[in-house]
Amino acid sequence: MKANDPRYNNQGLHVVLALFTIDKGKFKVLLIKRKNEPFKGKWIMVGGCAYNTETGEEAMKRELYEKTCIKNIDFEMFDVFTKPDRSPIRRMIAIGYIGVSDSSIIEKFKQTEKASDADWFEIDRVPPLGYDHQEILEKAIATLKEKIFTSTIIKKLYPDTFTLPELQIAYEKILDKELDRRNFRKKLLSDGIIAETNQTIKEENKKATKLYRFTDKISSISFYK
Repeated sequence: MKANDPRYNNQGLHVVLALFTIDKGKFKVLLIKRKNEPFKGKWIMVGGCAYNTETGEEAMKRELYEKTCIKNIDFEMFDVFTKPDRSPIRRMIAIGYIGVSDSSIIEKFKQTEKASDADWFEIDRVPPLGYDHQEILEKAIATLKEKIFTSTIIKKLYPDTFTLPELQIAYEKILDKELDRRNFRKKLLSDGIIAETNQTIKEENKKATKLYRFTDKISSISFYK
């Protein structure tokens, strides 16, 4: 490496978060509207530039708070995006992060210095995105479909209790696949992924429904086959 080689100059690091939720039975992603150029007025996923004193994770936490006033969201890296022209200003490598949140944790967004709006968007109704965020989003969705069988990520949607219909909707929306109700319940219970709480919830004019909780186990990749 020759430190004075000009091909090393004028490069930077982006961090981008694909934050998903299930809201009223809809699979959604969090987007913000850019306030400044480039891509002023365009919707993008939450992200920004990392300082040269930060790790990627530190930069992502800071950007999330600066753009949405949201704290304490768990996320993990899932890919790196390296196209030389992904930013019109300079060469910017992007680290992609993925997270899942209970939709109720985010109730109100504030306008910030670099974002004029923020909202949850249904996956099949995402507007045209700035930068290469459509590509990043598609890769994040594919990654999430794998992670719900190989990690505890889906448990972030329901940190406390849930009904089986609620949970089945979440799996079906993320997988974009209809699941058999009986097999779904049998598989999760027999594998010890969920457990009964001995509690119920009753909605108006409906029968009482059992509440379940997650255990510490992870479901099998063959779960829905």
